[in-house]
Amino acid sequence: MTPADWKLLTDENLHPEVSQWLRREGFDVLDVKDEDLFGASDLALVRRARAERRIILTHDRDFGRLIITSAEPVTGIVYLRPGHLDPRFTIGSLRTLFQQTDLPAPPFIIVVERSDNDVRLRLRAL
Repeated sequence: MTPADWKLLTDENLHPEVSQWLRREGFDVLDVKDEDLFGASDLALVRRARAERRIILTHDRDFGRLIITSAEPVTGIVYLRPGHLDPRFTIGSLRTLFQQTDLPAPPFIIVVERSDNDVRLRLRAL
């Protein structure tokens, strides 16, 4: 499975322009802000994403902790650091991620950490 095949759930902390860009790029996106999921617990979002085989995109590190400590099944989590208000910054990070060819198959946690134009990925197969 490549990133082009991913179905995504975008957390409420991602700028709406990020979800719009993802849709224009052809991704199947379930945006928490567009659904009746705004304010839902992280566990509820993990379960919804898992039921629909979606990868969660978030700026919230609590999703990773939840998965590791609870052993809750997940398709995948992409944690984008730092959380940034400028959607262009986040989109730049995602472009780098989507160009990768050596990503693990789900389930996984991927941390995408960006500093200026330097993007570092940490991959963890679950």
